[in-house]
Amino acid sequence: MSNQLEALKNYTVVVADTGDFESIAKFKPTDATTNPSLILAAIQQPQYQPLLKEAVEFAKSKASDKNEKIPIAMDRLLIGFGMKILDIVPGRVSTEVDARLSFDTQGTIKKAQELIQLYKENGIDKDRILIKIASTWEGIQAAHELETKHGIHCNLTLLFSFAQAIACAQAGVTLVSPFVGRIYDWFKKTTGNEYSGFEDPGVKSVTRIYTYYKQHGHKTIVMGASFRNVGQIKSLAGCDYLTISPKLLEELSKNSGGLERALSPEKANASEKLEKISLIDNENKFRWMHNEDAMATEKLAEGVRKFAEDAIKLEKIFEEHF
Repeated sequence: MSNQLEALKNYTVVVADTGDFESIAKFKPTDATTNPSLILAAIQQPQYQPLLKEAVEFAKSKASDKNEKIPIAMDRLLIGFGMKILDIVPGRVSTEVDARLSFDTQGTIKKAQELIQLYKENGIDKDRILIKIASTWEGIQAAHELETKHGIHCNLTLLFSFAQAIACAQAGVTLVSPFVGRIYDWFKKTTGNEYSGFEDPGVKSVTRIYTYYKQHGHKTIVMGASFRNVGQIKSLAGCDYLTISPKLLEELSKNSGGLERALSPEKANASEKLEKISLIDNENKFRWMHNEDAMATEKLAEGVRKFAEDAIKLEKIFEEHF
């Protein structure tokens, strides 16, 4: 009998939001996404210690100073996870740039090129990699240059505002990751209300972005992320991509029956026309429009801080080995 995970795959590219190889193999997604928090969680488990040791040895072979070894080891760990994931998924893996570069356009470009070079040295073509970058003004500009001048595909993450989504599409980025669950969290905490189905603010945000992209011919893939429950996923069935945690993939796989398509290009184009806005060359307009969204302003800053904190925790683990 069919289950809701298989039904979802008829409309949407399913992506595993995890660094756990066993979960990825079990649910057979097309792609997988990682971030510092997921990798930090994974390396606490004994089966991933070899990747940690491999990164340590690689760094020792490349540098003698401890302060030089740590960033080398960090990059090698990211690549190690990425390569293992690419042995399992047929599509792409998202590898994240250090969140502490979120406000440094040139630093982001340099780090992205270094990660792609490491993959290349290990026989992985850049077309199988999405470089994950925070959707700050500086990150969007970096992604624009990486996509247009270097042919490096980007996944713009920590996306909470419509302004971020518009600028990313105009920048020609390959994919954006609007964070459904974190938007829901903010509204639930702020208003004290419960939300479900199509009234969920996170679902509304992704639906609006998807509709805008389809109406105005933007090729950027919309990948809903950060889900809190299967109801949010079902309300976005038909979105280009959805990246889903193992827990929710498991729940969908155990739910029998079909799944009604919620989003489609046809529905988007039949919806009320959304005004076209230009932001990519107007930093002042972008910052003001983003600033007017209290939720997005808070959640972007919080997200950057959290990913940076987990990157620092990873560094401390490496410090113990040097």
